[in-house]
Amino acid sequence: MLTQFSRSELILGQGSTNILATKRVAIFGIGGVGGYSVEALARAGVGTIGLVDDDKICLTNVNRQLHATHKTKGKFKTAVAKDRILEINPKANVICHDVFYGKETADQIDLSGYDYVIDAIDTVACKLELISRCKAKNIPIVSCMGAGNKLDATAFRVADVFSSTICPLARVMRHELRAKGIKDLKVVYSAEPPLEPSSDCHNSCKNNCICPSGTIRKCTVRRAIPGSVSFVPSVAGLILAGEAVKDLLK
Repeated sequence: MLTQFSRSELILGQGSTNILATKRVAIFGIGGVGGYSVEALARAGVGTIGLVDDDKICLTNVNRQLHATHKTKGKFKTAVAKDRILEINPKANVICHDVFYGKETADQIDLSGYDYVIDAIDTVACKLELISRCKAKNIPIVSCMGAGNKLDATAFRVADVFSSTICPLARVMRHELRAKGIKDLKVVYSAEPPLEPSSDCHNSCKNNCICPSGTIRKCTVRRAIPGSVSFVPSVAGLILAGEAVKDLLK
């Protein structure tokens, strides 16, 4: 009998969607990258999807984030993403964690409840905390490196972080991971040299912050605001989801 996942089974194999329906995947960071990972996992039929993000949708998200529209401005990203997942697959189990993941909040999320983790966090310390905990618990994880300040969507690669090149974030992560004794990490990274963003008084979040009311981590506290477009972070997010699905079906 045909189902909404029949076309997936034609390429993934008979019974693949039944397997995916039993799997639990957590996505940390559901912005320009992670939002597209969520979309792909929902349409692949992953049964349980955990959403980890404390942010609210801002007008400046509309240019690249799947769930960001003028209608959803000011709403929690997790809540909007959950509604979209359930419209795609009403049988999905969606768990929302409205927290900024880091050392202080990590214990709030039981990683052992997930079969796979996608790291789309944009803060080095938080990425390291998540990766370290996943490695300690032997939970498979794929991590996104820098997707900001890029224009070439064809430049993404999948590799071990210690084999990656060019990406400045990957370079920092290699150094930090070595210090922690972590010897391998699957990553999605761009081989495109990052561009220098052009910021002036009219387009700078530093000078004209419009974060929604109640936002805890406003853009004014960030060291730098990267430029980003619709067609680059989305590709990274889809690649992350593809790696997750392939690994879960091995």
